[in-house]
Amino acid sequence: MDTIASGPTSPDPTTFSDALAVLERYELSGKVPRKVLDHLKRGAEGKIPETPKPGEECFRNVKNVIVASNSVAIEAAGRVGKAHGLNVSVLTTSMQGEAREAGAWLASIARGVIEAGRPVPKPALRLSGGETTVTVRGKGIGGRSQELVLGAAMGISGLENVTIASFPTDGVDGPTDAAGAVADGFTLKKAESLKLDPTSYLERNDSFWFFKKLGDIIVTGQTGTNVMDMAILIYV
Repeated sequence: MDTIASGPTSPDPTTFSDALAVLERYELSGKVPRKVLDHLKRGAEGKIPETPKPGEECFRNVKNVIVASNSVAIEAAGRVGKAHGLNVSVLTTSMQGEAREAGAWLASIARGVIEAGRPVPKPALRLSGGETTVTVRGKGIGGRSQELVLGAAMGISGLENVTIASFPTDGVDGPTDAAGAVADGFTLKKAESLKLDPTSYLERNDSFWFFKKLGDIIVTGQTGTNVMDMAILIYV
């Protein structure tokens, strides 16, 4: 609870010393503003009060209730899928790790389903929820959902009637105006016709421009609700 929107009504188990330890671990102490570092040090020395901790009186009559979650969003998507005649299954609601690797994982599932015809019969919608991360290696523009789809696009290349899409539920994917992207078995062929090298775009974390040039980004605008991300795999 303390990590949701910074948990303003929840006890904070972390300390000033924890923050300083993170800066030291990643060798960032010399890169943050001096005022920030001084503030953290004063807090670690007890000169600034810590945030309220578990068991403190201020939380005695506080009750936090989660009214929306990634699982709720996945369930809602599943109902929509069933209404459209799709056989729905949930792969996970705790998807995490490198975005491109999560995309490759979804692609491998798609290939397995197409080749073996199981475990869910066509037409099918397979849902995944959670939140991946991106290790930035290049100077491109993108977001975790767009990079996930780019990673998946290479794995489903050539497959017919397979589509993968991913998007954060708040409608904002990284520093872009896109909410995510969509790809199918013909995405790489389309990219080739436009002389776009997907591997190059992936290496420089430039998934936004890859899908923008293809016309395959998803734009919803901000939704006002953030319950992590959703990735969908459809095969018909």
